[in-house]
Amino acid sequence: MLAKLMSFFLLGIVRFLTGSQARWYGCPPKAEQRIYFANHQSHADMVLIWAALPEELRSITRPIAAKDYWTKTPFRQWITTAVFNAVYVDRQATPARPPAPVAAEPVGVLADLATASADADTAMAGGPDPSPEAPPLAPTPEALPASDPLAPLVRALESGDSIVIFPEGTRGHGDEPQPFKSGLYKLAQMFPQVVLVPAWINNVQRVMPKGEVVPVPILCSVTFGAPIALEPGEERRPFLDRARRAVIALREV
Repeated sequence: MLAKLMSFFLLGIVRFLTGSQARWYGCPPKAEQRIYFANHQSHADMVLIWAALPEELRSITRPIAAKDYWTKTPFRQWITTAVFNAVYVDRQATPARPPAPVAAEPVGVLADLATASADADTAMAGGPDPSPEAPPLAPTPEALPASDPLAPLVRALESGDSIVIFPEGTRGHGDEPQPFKSGLYKLAQMFPQVVLVPAWINNVQRVMPKGEVVPVPILCSVTFGAPIALEPGEERRPFLDRARRAVIALREV
């Protein structure tokens, strides 16, 4: 009951501050499993999309939340779990353990292992892009290790939920989103039946600029576009560039 009351309270606050206008330009607000992917400007992006969705979609849609930020205080953690039903992701991947000593092997038997810490926002997009020399592998939910930053998103999709992700990984500072990281591509491979819906969030960075704690009333909107799909045999970078263009195109709608 408390979570329900807080939900109504937050909806009122968000809509008062932003207007929270949802514009369904390329698809209707249909109760089907979807991955909404949008530009990333502020921590308030998650809240704005949540408030823009109609109630029947809010109840089945889980936004992605950076675990280190949204669990910093008990109140933030309660809001994101009880009200938003968010999926937490770690913004830094767990460093791999050094390999155990092994007996000498013939040259060429062991591949080089590249292990590096992810940057502060990698988990939002599903990890660093693979090396261009690496052969493309179609991932499966079953083969995904529990330590993979995508694992919480995969579990949410396997349970039938829709999710909201920000494929840039980190907040952009320009008029256009930064290049998308590989997480969206991997999810599209693993869940071809889930509808991919681009979205453009407008003006929210002016409501809560980075480093500020007092929101400013500014009219904001979320424009949802026509779904896209991963084409058979489509490679990672062409797909991600096409998905990014689909988001940018909504800016002028």
